[in-house]
Amino acid sequence: MSISLCMIVKNEEAALPKCLNSVKDFVDEMVVLDTGSSDRTPEVAQQFGAKVHHFQWCNNFSTARNTALKYVTGDWILVLDADETLSPSIVPQMQSVIQSDEYILINLIRQEVGAAQSPYSLVSRLFRNHPEIRFERPYHALVDDSVATLLKKEPHWQVGYLQGVAILHTGYQKGAIAQNNKYAKAQAAMLEFLSTHPNDPYVCSKLGALYVETGNISQGVELLQRGLNQVSGSQNHLNKTRLRGLENQQTIQSEENYEILYELHYHLGIAHNHFKKPQQALAHYQAAIKLPIYPMLKLGAYNNLGNLLKDAGDLNSAKKAYETALKIDPNFATGHYNLGMTLKALGLFTDAIACYQKAIRLNPYYAEAYQNLGVVQLKVGNLQASLTAFKNAILLHEQQNPEEAKRLRQGLYEMGLLK
Repeated sequence: MSISLCMIVKNEEAALPKCLNSVKDFVDEMVVLDTGSSDRTPEVAQQFGAKVHHFQWCNNFSTARNTALKYVTGDWILVLDADETLSPSIVPQMQSVIQSDEYILINLIRQEVGAAQSPYSLVSRLFRNHPEIRFERPYHALVDDSVATLLKKEPHWQVGYLQGVAILHTGYQKGAIAQNNKYAKAQAAMLEFLSTHPNDPYVCSKLGALYVETGNISQGVELLQRGLNQVSGSQNHLNKTRLRGLENQQTIQSEENYEILYELHYHLGIAHNHFKKPQQALAHYQAAIKLPIYPMLKLGAYNNLGNLLKDAGDLNSAKKAYETALKIDPNFATGHYNLGMTLKALGLFTDAIACYQKAIRLNPYYAEAYQNLGVVQLKVGNLQASLTAFKNAILLHEQQNPEEAKRLRQGLYEMGLLK
């Protein structure tokens, strides 16, 4: 079975080489659709052997992606963006699964590198080159709707997913968002879709989350709640149908609804926390973690639930939430840090030290972990280890948060720990 990389790009000459390097030895073909670059993006793609085509941007990601699909010749299609790379460890699984006869679509786990929220997502980026599979929705373009329709007509196909992180995505880091004006582009595309699909749960979830992220929290809550009402109503109707012993075409969609339902609850939790309504936030996080979705996708909800419980003084419950998150992903640096903070509050200083050290091993640039490691080392009398940790924290804060570096240095000076 042959596999084609399919991409749409614009002004990505800096990011594109890393992306294409990650797949060049795996794919049989690279198809790159340029949507109006003013830099050397097309030339960079051609240097890697990509077939470059051109398209006039029309503020609709699905239209562009469907145009790119027309040029693909492989049996399978892998979709990446320029700010994504393929994880080498996932390649053997991919090579195996595309030889299978039963799958039409394989969902992949994407890690949001450096994102403040939702460290993992499930994306429908590996699928057969089938004439009825196409992208829909203007932003966060998906093939899921067309695949669901196809499964009704050709029920012998299956949808699967690969275990382990397949795609590393850096596009949600603050610098990348600001540089590429991502929020504005996303909002324009989704508002256009919302005007003709006012109750679509998916766009309510994505646009509502964007509003919360950008500080328009009341607008965000209204959209998220609207989406939640739609999904809950659809799910209740489906449950009644099943109780009557009937199976209908909604069954396929119901499984997808769980992921949308999770995002709606998760972002409503964030919004209510902004509004200083911890009980409402708690209820939404608890609803989110109960949903039958892939455990790695729940990491953000467990972490935020732990934060709420810790702030409320329920340290043992917070500890349990963080420990659950770390069972899901032992490499979750933020989880180790938060567990360390909880253990410190419980007076379990030796355990807290171990957690901070794990967080630092996973993220050597974790200034807050160094700073709190310094605090706990000081509490247990390890003065030299404390000073070393504080000095590392100051060095990192000087790069990331100069005011905090100044405050920390002044505090240590007043304590007589720095001269």
